Amino acid sequence: MTRSPNSRESAWVLEAAIRTAPAADPQWQQQLDRLRDIASYDPETQTWHACIGALDLAGVQMLQTLFDVARVHGTEVRLTPVAVPAYWNGPVLQRGPDVAALLETQAEPGRRLGHLPLA
Repeated sequence: MTRSPNSRESAWVLEAAIRTAPAADPQWQQQLDRLRDIASYDPETQTWHACIGALDLAGVQMLQTLFDVARVHGTEVRLTPVAVPAYWNGPVLQRGPDVAALLETQAEPGRRLGHLPLA
């Protein structure tokens, strides 16, 4: 589903953060070769990032690649639903009440998921 200007507030993407696993050079290069096609690297955090805006064929293939790299190379993959980043021009997922609650909970720094806010 593509984004329209009116739907930005009710949309989200699945953000993947991938931390590569330490490895000898050939295995290290294999990790990079697999991730380079689907994610961008942030040298400051030493983390790869990718967004998934639809669970279509491309989105499922990206997830499969992320989990294959994790299984084979031991990378750490974190998936987090986030509000649509300003730079994102791809498809987006629509936010229902459950996803909205999760996004609001994650947006409050210092509070663990499932913990109620302090009054």
